[in-house]
Amino acid sequence: MTHLAIIGGSDAGISAALRARELDPATEVTVVVADQYPNFSICGIPYYFTGEVQPWQSLAHRTIADLEATGMTLRLNTLATSIDVSHRRIEVRTPAGATEQIPYDELIVGTGALPSHAGIAGADQLAASDGVHVIHTMGDMFALDRDLEQRQPRSAIIVGAGYVGLEMAEAFTARGMSVTQLQRGPQVLSTLDPQLGALIRDELTTHGVTVITETTVNSIAKSARGLTVTSTHADEQYTHTADLVLVVVGVRPNTELLQRAGASLGAGRAVAVDERMHTGLPHIWAAGDGVITHHRLLGPTYLPLGTTSHKQGRIAGENAIGGDRRFHGSVGTQVVKVFDLVAARTGLRNQEALTAGYAPTTASTTTDDHKRYYPGAHPIHLRITGDTRDGRLLGAQLVGWRSTNIAKRVDTYATALHCGLTIAQLNDLDLSYTPPLGSPWDPVQVAAQTWETMQRTTPGPV
Repeated sequence: MTHLAIIGGSDAGISAALRARELDPATEVTVVVADQYPNFSICGIPYYFTGEVQPWQSLAHRTIADLEATGMTLRLNTLATSIDVSHRRIEVRTPAGATEQIPYDELIVGTGALPSHAGIAGADQLAASDGVHVIHTMGDMFALDRDLEQRQPRSAIIVGAGYVGLEMAEAFTARGMSVTQLQRGPQVLSTLDPQLGALIRDELTTHGVTVITETTVNSIAKSARGLTVTSTHADEQYTHTADLVLVVVGVRPNTELLQRAGASLGAGRAVAVDERMHTGLPHIWAAGDGVITHHRLLGPTYLPLGTTSHKQGRIAGENAIGGDRRFHGSVGTQVVKVFDLVAARTGLRNQEALTAGYAPTTASTTTDDHKRYYPGAHPIHLRITGDTRDGRLLGAQLVGWRSTNIAKRVDTYATALHCGLTIAQLNDLDLSYTPPLGSPWDPVQVAAQTWETMQRTTPGPV
C-alpha cells in the first residue's frame, strides 16, 4: 500500500488528497495541517466582514467530517518542520509540542505563500492586538473579527490597493468605518491599464474611500491618537492616523521546507517544478502558491492564484500515485468585485506583451452588456491586446457593472487564449444571445472588431 503524505491543508494540498483517494482508494493519505481549518475559502473572508457570508463555518469548502469520509487522515494543528529526503520521512511538531516522524512513499508539499510586509518598519513588530492586521489565514480572520468586536474601531488605513485591499475597503465601509487606502503605485488595481483602473478608483471615492496613490508607506507605529502610518509622497513625508491598519501588499512563496530539503528555486523565488509538479527531488512533488506557474504566454513565472493551486494540487495528487498528468498552464485570469463594479483581466497587457517579445497593440471599446431597448443595459469597458504579426489574442481587460456578466466574458477570452485563437477567430465563436442578456455580437466580439478596425487604419505596434 502506498503512503502519500501531504503538507498543507489549503487549496493545493486538499485537492491533491482528494484526487489521490478518488483514483486509488487503497492509497493511504495523511494530510499535515498547521492549523485546525483545512479546506477553508480564504478568498471568501472579505465577504464575511461585509456580513454577506455568515456564519464563518460556511467558508469551509468541505467540513472535516467530509474530508475524513473520503478516507484521508488529517493531522490538525501539526507543523511540518523538516523533510528527510534520503529516508523519506517528515518531522512534525504535534499539538502537544512533541516531535514525531511521519514516513512516506511519496510526498506533496503545498505550503502556499506568506504575507509580505514590503519592508514597512513596525509591521513585523506590531500585532493584531495592537490593531495591525493581515488577512491570509482563518487565524487572521478571527483576530480581525475580535478586534472589530472588542474595540469597535471607527477608522481604518488599508496599505495596498490590490484585489484583497479593494475587497476589504468595501467590507470596512459596509461596517460604517472611515477608510483610507494607500497605494505605492500610480493607480489602484495595478493589474489593469490606467484607463480602467481610474474607473475603479472613482467607484471607491464614490463610496467614501479616501484613495492616496504614489505613496510609499515607511512605518507603522502606535501613538496617543491610535495608529500612525508614515508615508512618502513626491519626496514629502506624511502621516495618517486611524484606529486600525490592514497591510495587504502581496505575498511571497513559502519555500523554507523545500529549500532546506534541496529543492531549486525559480521565478519569484518560488520552488521550481516541472509540468507534472515534480520538484526534482526524489518522490517529492509540490503545488500551489509556493511554486512557479507555467504561463502559456510567458513560460515559467510566479503567479499565485487559488484556481491554479486547485489545478496543480489535483495534478500532483494524480502523478504522486503513478499518473502522468500535465499542468497545461495559466493565462492569469482574475476577477474582483469592488462595490458595484466588477473588474477582470486575462493574459497580457500591452507593456507586458512587449517585454515578453511580442509585437502588441491594444484597442479600447465601450459597449452595452445587452440590447439597449431592453431595460437595465449598462456599459462594459474593454481593452484587448493582440499581436500585430499574426493577429493572435494576447490579453483582455474588462470593467463593468455587477450585472454585466464580466466574469463570463473574461472567461471567453481566457478560453480563446488557452486555445491560441486569433482575434479574428473570436468573431467566429457561436455565443449565446437574447435581448435581456446580450446582443447578436457579444461585447467580447465587438471589442475584437474594434481591434481589427484599428489594425486596418493604423497598422503596426502602438
